[in-house]
Amino acid sequence: MLPSLGAIFFSLFGLFAAVPVQARSSTGNSVLVVLQPDLKRDNFTIFFDNLEKRGYDLTLRTPEDDALPIIRDDNPTYSHIILFAPDIKSFSQDVTPQSLVTVLNAGTNLIVALSPTQSPVFTLASEFSLILPPPSTPLISHFPARDSPPSVIPVAVPPKHPLLTPNTPPVWYSGIPFAHGNNPLLVPILHAPAESFASDTDSDAGAEALFDAAERGGEGLWAGSAMGIVTGFQTRDNSARVTWVGGIELFTDAYAHKSLPSGEKSGNEQFARDVAAWTFQENLVLRIDSITHHLLNETVPREHYTINENIVFEAHISRYDSERGWSPYSGLHDLQLEFTMLDPHIRTALLPVTSKLGLYQAAFRIPDRHGVFKFVLDYRRRGWTILKATTTVPVVPPRHDGYPRFLSAAWPYYAGAISTSLGFFVFAALWLAGDDKERKKGKATKTE
Repeated sequence: MLPSLGAIFFSLFGLFAAVPVQARSSTGNSVLVVLQPDLKRDNFTIFFDNLEKRGYDLTLRTPEDDALPIIRDDNPTYSHIILFAPDIKSFSQDVTPQSLVTVLNAGTNLIVALSPTQSPVFTLASEFSLILPPPSTPLISHFPARDSPPSVIPVAVPPKHPLLTPNTPPVWYSGIPFAHGNNPLLVPILHAPAESFASDTDSDAGAEALFDAAERGGEGLWAGSAMGIVTGFQTRDNSARVTWVGGIELFTDAYAHKSLPSGEKSGNEQFARDVAAWTFQENLVLRIDSITHHLLNETVPREHYTINENIVFEAHISRYDSERGWSPYSGLHDLQLEFTMLDPHIRTALLPVTSKLGLYQAAFRIPDRHGVFKFVLDYRRRGWTILKATTTVPVVPPRHDGYPRFLSAAWPYYAGAISTSLGFFVFAALWLAGDDKERKKGKATKTE
């Protein structure tokens, strides 16, 4: 008997349902969530469900539980870690500031939530060039007028930010601010409102002191839009990412459902999704597929080059897309190449080739200096994966038979040598062919 259409449909549905969902991250799909005991998964249902829908495999544990270590045999166990334990002062042996730095250097991405409470996580933030205010001083703002406490603030999202969805509505925020150190690896994502400040009280008891400090521009002023509340950090060597959030409430369901003073829905859900997508390396991820160099009008690289030769350098670059994976990318128009020996001798633009997607090319003339040179490609832009490649190549002088027979610059010397030689031959000819008659006559008179 032939199977019914309904049976075939349910069989196909079960077959596709059994296929695991491919994670959108370029580095892996395993996520460890370290959640402090007084917080429940139900408080972050929207955030965690969005991660699971995108293919991530979440594992939850408490800060003091060592059954699921983040490091095993000196290797990270998970591709990403979400640390939602801002108030915990005692962690297990595998969750320490040193171990978090170790897994970050090994390529694991982190999302770390802070709070006004002094904790090991609070202290670790200073190692990433974040300058935190004194403990128990949350961010306060009395604007705009709303029913929420002054410590619960609607923060406008930048309309054009490479990490965020354009025109995201404001987000509700409750937590601490922090100042940014002078570190190019920091990636500011969300700043505090201009009228906000850090204070240990919700009242305006210290408003006059704050105003005086603002007038003097002195040290220790925690106010204004120069402060950050969500900031990313990207390591120098492997481009692993960590995002620091000043308050864990930004990810909660309560703030995602909370209406803004204008009546519209808050942007917390979309903002949290964008932050996780960047941190877990779903977007703004680049890689160098290959690099090559060769002489002009040739295709095969040489072991060494000669001074003053025309050379071509090529690089193939791809970008990761969470839907399509890796694909050639020609959207970089500020890429540069350096040909250096101790100091750069040549710095030139590495431009995309219009006829071939993902190919960047630069042609230049080797300087008139021999030695060991390097091709250096070093691309660093905030938010983007760091691209770095170095290739060493010797540059030698021409061989003895590689020089031209005559040098145009040496014609004065050639003319001098030729004229001297001609003069010598003329003088010799005149001297040898001449007849000294007076001398012979004198000798004959003396004989007589």
